[in-house]
Amino acid sequence: MANIASQIKRIKTNQKRNEINKSYKSKIKTALKKAEISIKSKTENAPTLVNEVCSLIDKAVIKGIYHANKAGRQKSKIMIKLAKAK
Repeated sequence: MANIASQIKRIKTNQKRNEINKSYKSKIKTALKKAEISIKSKTENAPTLVNEVCSLIDKAVIKGIYHANKAGRQKSKIMIKLAKAK
């Protein structure tokens, strides 16, 4: 454990951000799975779910949770699956 006050504070803030980032990543993964299931079952709300996923991914990039390349790769992957399903 750190003895310096600023380092103690930094450890606490890092833990808080880690929990927030983890929950946001989990939310994105859940949305991705829902979108993929709707694409496979060919429901009519698949495009809206894909749009929601893309929106969540873009917000993650803005917040610094995801790197821009990872976001682009994930969005491209889900869009290709949607296009193939049509």
